[in-house]
Amino acid sequence: MKNRPQTNGFRTWFSRLILNNRIVNGLIITILVLIVLLLLSKVTWIFTPFEQFFKIVGLPIVLAGVFYYLLNPLVDLLEKRYQWNRIWSITGIFILITILIIWGIVALIPVIRSQTISLINNWPDYWNHAASEVNNFLKDPRLDGVQKQIQHVNKDTVASMTARLSDFANHTVTSLGSVLSTLTKVIIGIITMPFILFYLLKDGHNLPSYIAHFFPKDRRAGFKQILDEVNTQVSQYIRGQLIVAFFVSVLFYIGYTIIGLKFALIIGIAAGFLNLIPYLGSFLAMVPSIVVGAFMSPMMLLEVLIVFAIEQTIEGRLISPLILGSNLAIHPVTILIVLLASGQMFGILGVIFGIPIYAVLKVLITHAFEVFKSEIGGY
Repeated sequence: MKNRPQTNGFRTWFSRLILNNRIVNGLIITILVLIVLLLLSKVTWIFTPFEQFFKIVGLPIVLAGVFYYLLNPLVDLLEKRYQWNRIWSITGIFILITILIIWGIVALIPVIRSQTISLINNWPDYWNHAASEVNNFLKDPRLDGVQKQIQHVNKDTVASMTARLSDFANHTVTSLGSVLSTLTKVIIGIITMPFILFYLLKDGHNLPSYIAHFFPKDRRAGFKQILDEVNTQVSQYIRGQLIVAFFVSVLFYIGYTIIGLKFALIIGIAAGFLNLIPYLGSFLAMVPSIVVGAFMSPMMLLEVLIVFAIEQTIEGRLISPLILGSNLAIHPVTILIVLLASGQMFGILGVIFGIPIYAVLKVLITHAFEVFKSEIGGY
């Protein structure tokens, strides 16, 4: 009994110095993460079967997950508001999607194919014309130093591209088997994806409760809350990004069609896909439209820039705030860092999925830290 005040004083001191100190907490978490990574690096052989398994089923599962988050609100709406049977709701949506796919194959695919082939065949002329216009502009004596730097960079870039193309040509035959294998996996993934999607739409809403049953009773509510938060973060991001990307494609297509830009459809579709990359996608999508517009005429280039400015204004002031809002609550600088890091480590898939994965990890780490504080604080 005499030691209790000292013990309470120690707990208060420990809580104030350790638990409520962000720097110390950050260092502890960093050390623990590094230890876990070090241990995992020593037993990489354990993950080989999982890696092989994910290579086989990863694509259809990811595709099914994306479409699940996109279609599940519609299934819920038909079931709850219009009292449709869930299975019949899913079946009706599948039939509608099948009709749209058939219509797209018949009506859009030939146009997309012809525009894509034409753009690829004419791209060297467009690019050389744009480069020539830039060089003519840089011939101004006042830009002598800049022109030398540009020429130096161009030489290095051409040499690098030549070496890469040569290397690609040398390995084309040897990598043909790998290409066919990848193509086979993609086809199998696309075929199996609808079946996975059907059962996700049918039973996916029961999955958090089912997984929570594997945990102790006193932990189930907290774990289910974590799953609900993760589900909310991922669903809002994926659904919002896809809807915004669709509207971006439509806006660019309408704008480019009005001004008479060549390849309006394929450039608009590309802009929508690239818009899945936050902040950078729209500007990357401007490269082909600027090059084609510069080739057509200076006035067309000006009109392309005007369309881009109008689209960015509508997207930034109306579409994105209305659809996305501030759901993820991630700072723009953090998003750029995550994009650069995930893109460097995992390529285009890292760029596309880096942000939702970061959002999930943020939720998990936050809750783990809260559990850590409560466990230590209550010790």
